[in-house]
Amino acid sequence: MTLNRRQALALFAAGLALPPGIAAAARPTSRPGPTLKEVAGRKGLRVGNAMGGGPDRFENPAYRALTARECHAVVCENATKWTALQPRPGVFDFKAADAIFAWARKEGLKRRGHTLVWQEDRWAPAWLVQYDFGAQPGREAERILSDHINTVTRHFGDDLYSWDVMNEAVDPATGGLRDSVLTRKLGGPLAQIDMCFRLAKANVPRAQLVYNDYMGPEVGATKHRAGVLRLLEALKARGTPVDALGMQSHVGPWSDLEAKGGKAPFREWRKFLDEVTGMGYQIVISEFDVSDRALPADVTSRDVGVAARAKDYLDVTLSYRQVTDFFMWGMADKANWLRQQKNMAMREHGMPSRTTAFDDDLSPKPLREALVAAFRAMPPRG
Repeated sequence: MTLNRRQALALFAAGLALPPGIAAAARPTSRPGPTLKEVAGRKGLRVGNAMGGGPDRFENPAYRALTARECHAVVCENATKWTALQPRPGVFDFKAADAIFAWARKEGLKRRGHTLVWQEDRWAPAWLVQYDFGAQPGREAERILSDHINTVTRHFGDDLYSWDVMNEAVDPATGGLRDSVLTRKLGGPLAQIDMCFRLAKANVPRAQLVYNDYMGPEVGATKHRAGVLRLLEALKARGTPVDALGMQSHVGPWSDLEAKGGKAPFREWRKFLDEVTGMGYQIVISEFDVSDRALPADVTSRDVGVAARAKDYLDVTLSYRQVTDFFMWGMADKANWLRQQKNMAMREHGMPSRTTAFDDDLSPKPLREALVAAFRAMPPRG
């Protein structure tokens, strides 16, 4: 059963029955039952969490234990991005990433990488954007890009089973490919993206190589989805070694997930997923969370609304057997990036966001049970 936000809140307000998993989650509990990785693992889905630095994340022993208990895998939230790994030209710093991955290895968790290149200049290291590429800018840009990808992938080697090679190369406003300081010197975006994947493939031939972006089901993402499909088609035609599409899945008030004008919800989303899988790509849900900004102030109602919206999205998306991985972008509210994004996450009355499966005390919320219900309902993976 799918249930949109408005229906969930109406049922809750009326005291009527919610779907069993979400209804159970609305009641306080100290025993979360089977772990997320146990339930998902029975269907062949890998569950993971993004681990960032700081006292509410990696430095918190209880949060580390929660991640190890509930997940199969981890990804670094920021520690494997270019700005962290190469803060100055030719100077690499792997300490933070190595510490997280060493802990994960000790706990028996698999490791994936995010991201070799984040396409927009505003997310690139300042030194790279301001760099003087000299008399032969194309050759120098190729040297810098090759040096970064080769150094990073060789450092981690086969220890990481998957990499987000390229992040957010499509402009959501136009559907066209974004230019950057590197694309302008390497023959355009498509040639540069192809180069990134080929470099990664040469160094980590057994890793899953992923193109990662934030297009979603909402009406406003129509051009974004179309642009991603064009990119995947072009890369397929070139023979670029791309294995999967990473879908960030930041579900929130910017997502128009409910039926409009009598049309069934997610119709366009299914068409998009059909196109992606029809090209032979796998899918990774790479950065999942659910914003609660548009939901009521009452915490219980808000948590139920978040859970219902997540279940609607996942019931459709996980119905595709090509979805191999499900990564949460933080498992606890205080460890989620939206808590720090005041323009998107903080409600008008000043209450902090509740966007993840566990609260600030690491207690399970209705969203966790919605995940369990979605995992149980999905078909087995291939």
